[in-house]
Amino acid sequence: MAGTRSRSPFLGLLPLPERQAIAQALRTETVGGLVLLGAAVLALIWANSPWNAAYAAVRDFHFGIPALGLDLSVGHWTADGLLAVFFLVAGIELKRELVVGELRTPATAALPVVAAVCGMAVPAALYLVTVTAGGGSRAGWAVPMATDIAFALAALAVLSTHLPAALRAFLLTLAVVDDLGAILIIAVFFTADLNPWALTGAFAGLALFHLLHRLRVRGWWWYVPLGVTIWALMYNGGVHATVAGVAMGLILRTTRDPGEDASPAARVAHLVHPLSAGIAVPLFALFAAGVSVSGPALGAAFTAPEPLGVVIGLVAGKTLGIFTGTYLAARFTRARLNPDLAWADVLGLSVLAGIGFTVALLIGELAFPGGQSGEHVKAAVLIASLIAAMLAALLLRRRNALYRRLYEAENLDADNDGIPDIYQHDSTADTHSGAARADGKHP
Repeated sequence: MAGTRSRSPFLGLLPLPERQAIAQALRTETVGGLVLLGAAVLALIWANSPWNAAYAAVRDFHFGIPALGLDLSVGHWTADGLLAVFFLVAGIELKRELVVGELRTPATAALPVVAAVCGMAVPAALYLVTVTAGGGSRAGWAVPMATDIAFALAALAVLSTHLPAALRAFLLTLAVVDDLGAILIIAVFFTADLNPWALTGAFAGLALFHLLHRLRVRGWWWYVPLGVTIWALMYNGGVHATVAGVAMGLILRTTRDPGEDASPAARVAHLVHPLSAGIAVPLFALFAAGVSVSGPALGAAFTAPEPLGVVIGLVAGKTLGIFTGTYLAARFTRARLNPDLAWADVLGLSVLAGIGFTVALLIGELAFPGGQSGEHVKAAVLIASLIAAMLAALLLRRRNALYRRLYEAENLDADNDGIPDIYQHDSTADTHSGAARADGKHP
């Protein structure tokens, strides 16, 4: 028993600073997810209404500065431009996790990283098996690899589940590692017609961005024009422009200097996250999710090899990959599952991670630019996300009474001192809350 007690709890009570940071991030993601859900529904209604020609006309309308190579359609501006803001926030979240979060040490990073990597590898493998068997294109192997944290949290909000902070934090960490995988895939596999001069200019701009930041130069008038220039050079360099957002996010400092109320990364995230979640991602969804939901299109999701591979990859691959990876990592490391929870809870999160929307749609557009195959793959992403949300609802709602008890216990502040009481009792510090064990029951 002594050896068991020395093992660190997996999905146990988060340190208070980490819990506060996670709670702030999740609030913004949840609200943004609800807006994203509304934009997706609006896109589907508009694209399948008598006004669908107007939808296509708006999406395909071109504007910009041709002399700078930036004469893009509205759809491309949202995918290449606005999503750079989303990836800027993703870069900041990744940097925070690497410096002060769950990914800062190998011991704490091992389990979520193994789970996330398995949650990317298995969907890709299932997609390749499916399209190989059906004689389809392997170009979309990366589509089912991405989890959309905002859409997943929106689903939780709609379902009115009370997941404890540790479960939500695990889902967020999975999504952060997922985003890193997506960034690497986009940068490595979806580059074309590289322009060395433009790329050299982009990297020089990033070096200047880093230098200004290191010299503690402050003022948006330095960084915003420089950031836009880096984005434009990266786009013209042949690398997907969203990589510029990630790079700048990773440069930002996440630790505070003496006298600072917040780190530069925290300040930028506070300003930009609402823009990303409330405007950038919903507008991308509005012009990416408008696909036909006719009988043939829906049928293709379960008959054509590419869409079917996406559905199988997201629904079955994500569940199998994340759950198996988590179990094996916990089995062969010093982690032990929080006694208040059960592996059924990890299974529910694994199914929920099959909701792939923003990045999955983006990679789908890159893998199948235009044409009917691209539309069918988009429809498959939407169908798979809906199936994953429904299955997760069945699993998580069954456990919601337990989640509610844990949630209320970890938020109880009887003395109104601003610190939840659970952080002031050593006896519960190594588990989640003890609420389930108080009546002699174990889930």
